[in-house]
Amino acid sequence: MSLGSATPALAAALLFGASTPLAKLLLGGTPPLLLAGLLYLGSGIGLGAVLALRRLRPVRVAAPMRIPRADLPWLLGAIVFGGMLGPALLMWGLTRTDAATASLLLNVEGMLTALLAWWVFKENADRRIVLGMLAIVAGGVLLSWEPGASSLSTGALLIVAACLCWAIDNNLTRKVSANDAMLVACLKGLLAGACNTGLALAAGAALPASGAAAAALGVGFLGYGLSLTLFVVGLRTLGTARTGAYFSVAPLFGVLVSLLLWPQRPTLLFWSAAVLMAVGVWLHLRERHEHEHTHEPLEHAHAHRHDAHHRHAHDFDWDGVEPHVHVHRHLPLMHRHPHYPDIHHRHGHAR
Repeated sequence: MSLGSATPALAAALLFGASTPLAKLLLGGTPPLLLAGLLYLGSGIGLGAVLALRRLRPVRVAAPMRIPRADLPWLLGAIVFGGMLGPALLMWGLTRTDAATASLLLNVEGMLTALLAWWVFKENADRRIVLGMLAIVAGGVLLSWEPGASSLSTGALLIVAACLCWAIDNNLTRKVSANDAMLVACLKGLLAGACNTGLALAAGAALPASGAAAAALGVGFLGYGLSLTLFVVGLRTLGTARTGAYFSVAPLFGVLVSLLLWPQRPTLLFWSAAVLMAVGVWLHLRERHEHEHTHEPLEHAHAHRHDAHHRHAHDFDWDGVEPHVHVHRHLPLMHRHPHYPDIHHRHGHAR
């Protein structure tokens, strides 16, 4: 696997990881659930503005700005599990759990995401990918470990349930990742943000001052909106387990930003976690999955070049500019080459 293929997922992790300490600065004066709602709203509103500006540009060929009806159940499921149930369970669990335990348990999301991808959605994985995921998760555990602080409680079980919701969300979002990534992220942000904000206000929370609200919306746009857009691109090109593994390095980026905001000497646990995560990423980058496989007929729209998988004619005038976006149909094809479980390679494997 090339570093270029992993770049969207790693960039998503960087943006999301950096947003965590920035959100911590805002949490003092804003209830957690309301802040979560404002972050999601910032994501949806910001991406909506970018989409509107993008539509004003003259384009020769573009995908329709809509989600196909067949994909709507997957998207709605992702919004319910990842944007509504997940945050609500997390906030409920945080009221009954100490911060150290919560930080440790949040590392479960990456593992649950991979397990669902491998066992339920039948995404392929070799030994190198599994070991890489284990190394990244172990690094996350070390990064948030505080000896003697962790315990199992009702709050801990609620946080694990939140992680399961997000793992389901990641796998459901993979089903719609062939659509416009920014549109998918925008819809998730708007609907989930409106829901969380409404729940917080209904529970008696008051909106923060305009400056704090604007800051939350801005952090949400970068750390949730752009991050989720890149995450969807990662799902499209790498599949769920691999994207989830790369995204699991987000806490490392969060700690680095925290060290810039609140300077202190990095601990031995930090350096050990960094090494484990680096080894995990390296193992994923070393993957080479190759076998003869068959492509079934498929019709979708996404940015593409006329490579081995996109040898089609156009029913419009095309100036040769690539990549370009339009609805196109794949005919049956059998060939052999290195590949990942992207939107063109979601096939079964003989055991």
